[in-house]
Amino acid sequence: QYMSGFGNEHVSEDPRCPGALPEGQNNPQVCPYGLYAEQLSGSAFTCPRPTNKRSWLYRILPSVCHKPFKPLEEGHLTHDWDEVDPDPNQLRWKPFDIPKAPQNKLDFVSGLHTLCGAGEPRGRNGIAVHVFVCNTSMLDRCLYNSDGDFLIVPQQGKLLITTEFGKMLVEPNEISVIQQGMRFSVEVFGETRGYILEVYGAHFELPDLGPIGANGLANPRDFLVPVAWYEDRQVPGGYTVISKYQGKLFVAQQDFSPFNVVAWHGNYTPYKYHLEKFMVINSVAFDHADPSIFTVLTAKSTRPGVAIADFVIFPPRWGVANNTFRPPYYHRNCMSEFMGLIKGHYEAKEEGFQPGGASLHSMMTPHGPDADCFEKASKAKLEPERVAEGTMAFMFESSLSLAVTKWGLQTSNRLDKNYYKCWEPLKSHFNPKCK
Repeated sequence: QYMSGFGNEHVSEDPRCPGALPEGQNNPQVCPYGLYAEQLSGSAFTCPRPTNKRSWLYRILPSVCHKPFKPLEEGHLTHDWDEVDPDPNQLRWKPFDIPKAPQNKLDFVSGLHTLCGAGEPRGRNGIAVHVFVCNTSMLDRCLYNSDGDFLIVPQQGKLLITTEFGKMLVEPNEISVIQQGMRFSVEVFGETRGYILEVYGAHFELPDLGPIGANGLANPRDFLVPVAWYEDRQVPGGYTVISKYQGKLFVAQQDFSPFNVVAWHGNYTPYKYHLEKFMVINSVAFDHADPSIFTVLTAKSTRPGVAIADFVIFPPRWGVANNTFRPPYYHRNCMSEFMGLIKGHYEAKEEGFQPGGASLHSMMTPHGPDADCFEKASKAKLEPERVAEGTMAFMFESSLSLAVTKWGLQTSNRLDKNYYKCWEPLKSHFNPKCK
């Protein structure tokens, strides 16, 4: 069950304990049912009201009841952007391998691999792009990110995400956002893969619509927030709480489940969204509108109109533009463009770019349709046509210049070293005698 609305003030209590929410105040001397009141802050106390984020949780035991944190081996999770030399080339990765469970059991945390990023979590400015490959559920383990927000894009396999606020089932073609500090655990149902955009220092919000008006793109009512659910479960052997803090992982043990929140209220919550709900805006005359019209969520920087990161999708839609080369045009961008594919194929590169793979076109690195796409689109009869039917590609776009990790360039062994060859067949059509 879910409640709808983006950034709303929600209230929820587990129906097993009616009246668990205190009436008229946040922190009574004694809470109903003998619960503890705990506030989770997603912004400074003094932020303006439109950007002030916090929720009050009423729980069986407070989060502070744990043993001291100790370092945990990070595996392939990193924010060291200097471990290999910069590479400005167009980069494309084949689908990332999912290990088989009997040989190598990986849950959501142990299956995190950092692909690229920029900035630094201690300075609260930057992003990281991760892929996750896992084949087993998190058992008596939860994670919370002290560094920023996770935008999770499952590509293969569904995720049952248990949070302090309740449960969310997130399937491919849906996304979920787990905001800074929220504890969660991920259950999977087989071989599972996906992408994560991590943002330090800003929260995701809906983009401004400007001349589009009041409606369009991702509608606020289509975002879903879980309802309160608790378990009063003792774990004598130890429940493991994992903290991602300053780019490193730490673990602490406690004797009970952290998902012991009986009721909560506030506007700082996890949420999910189905990409099929996106209301597409597009050109109905000629030429291209910029791909910003496909922005689902944005994390703004301090510069007006410039994002630390945008989450952009390329959903099924009608193409009707007259006298127009309809695929994406050739481009050099002052932004970094990381692309992934959830299903189907991407219209500008029908071969080579596969579901579960990725590409990175770095700042000012040229990119665009491959030779086959260009020749085909240049000669196509311009009729109304369905574009990207049965597919879903997405882009993490950032104003930061992204560095690729050693795992991404070398260790993963998934880099397509022949990517540049897709443009080699492009030939000159120039004829000075023919306009």
